[in-house]
Amino acid sequence: MRLELKDLTRQFGKKTAVQSVTLNIAPGEMVGVIGRSGAGKSTLLRMLNRLADPTSGQIRFGDVDITRLSGAALRHWRRDCAMIFQQFNLVPRLDVMTNVMLGRLNHRSTALSLLNIFTREERLLAIAALERLGIEQTALQPAGTLSGGQQQRVAIARALMQQPKMLLADEPIASLDPLNAKIVMDSLSDINRREGITVITNLHTLDTARAYCERIIGMSEGRVVFDGPPQALTAEAVHAIYGVTDPAQLDESMTSTALSRAGSEPVRPQSEARPVDVMQPLKAYAAPL
Repeated sequence: MRLELKDLTRQFGKKTAVQSVTLNIAPGEMVGVIGRSGAGKSTLLRMLNRLADPTSGQIRFGDVDITRLSGAALRHWRRDCAMIFQQFNLVPRLDVMTNVMLGRLNHRSTALSLLNIFTREERLLAIAALERLGIEQTALQPAGTLSGGQQQRVAIARALMQQPKMLLADEPIASLDPLNAKIVMDSLSDINRREGITVITNLHTLDTARAYCERIIGMSEGRVVFDGPPQALTAEAVHAIYGVTDPAQLDESMTSTALSRAGSEPVRPQSEARPVDVMQPLKAYAAPL
């Protein structure tokens, strides 16, 4: 089903983080969202998952108006629209296997979840997800003992356990070294290609977006200023996205954070900059009706 955004806006007090964004995303697309730090990328993804509510505008997925969902219907949408975070959001003291199976919370009864009882089928699904991501040997380790790259792959495995229709990834490689970043991006690309799952990912380097995404959306000061394939990213388009005076001198591996420090990027709104509650996604899935 097609994802449609119409005049989507989010304000934090007097600051407009996302302004009048209108997009149509076809099923099975691999979309990269780029822009300086504070351009509105994370806010946009959080609105798609309804972890942040739009100030105005509409999100539709097929015939469903996502902006009007609440209660069980909203939790089902968060199941279908899985979110992968930069901070991994695993429970460090729990073993990897249990962290992955927590992706099934919205498929099962509250009682079973509270008692931490998982079926044999769920355990087999979790092992298969870990094997697919090449980390099955870590299944019984506490998640907090893994490297950053391994933890992000666990987070992807947990998202796959939701059997989603769409994957949202909020700067999934921003805190990883180049090798682990490649492994994670290869994994997301493989899921998109083999499963046909729509993947929308915020990326903090332009070269990564060019290498992995068939469609790139560029944001600046909350607005979409570019939308097209990588080959259409001309010097003028790069200038519109990053505000670089001489696009020919832009190092495409430079992070958006580095660009922000070098330029005059507006300060991120305080409500966007708050530390992430690592239990927030689990609370959203397990909240009572």
